[in-house]
Amino acid sequence: MRRHRPLPAVLSAALLLAGCGVPASDPVAAGDAPTGVAPGVTLYFVDDAGRLVPQLRETGRLGTVPEALALLLAGPPRDGDVHTEITSAGGVTRVVVTTSPGLMHLAVPLAGYEVTSRGIDQIVCTAVGVAVQRGEPRDIRVRVSLTIPSPESGTVRDCPVIGAGR
Repeated sequence: MRRHRPLPAVLSAALLLAGCGVPASDPVAAGDAPTGVAPGVTLYFVDDAGRLVPQLRETGRLGTVPEALALLLAGPPRDGDVHTEITSAGGVTRVVVTTSPGLMHLAVPLAGYEVTSRGIDQIVCTAVGVAVQRGEPRDIRVRVSLTIPSPESGTVRDCPVIGAGR
């Protein structure tokens, strides 16, 4: 007695044996694998020349954008040689973050008179830094909304020290 194999099974086997037509390639070096543990978060402060300066705040983990911005709003270390262009947020440091492709929107508990243009850059770069460390593209843009707006707030901005081609 002769057994016939069903046509779909024969076709499936033929396709598997034929392969997909993509030639094999050699492994590509991609650097060290991530360890899964970040030593902390990078916050951006301002040096005496007015430049944004990254500063690692050792927390034992990367954390989230709102957590990083809460640390930023708490201010620079007292023994450091950097300062902030953001005045006290009155103890309120909760930042609301919403995202869409290529854009991060930050609702920051500050009035326009409490933050300079360079202070908004500090906020933008700290948020972009965390996003990039979490795998977002370097060219993500940021809109910062303040509780009492300023001419600097509400516009879509790039980080002047992080981004595609920088």
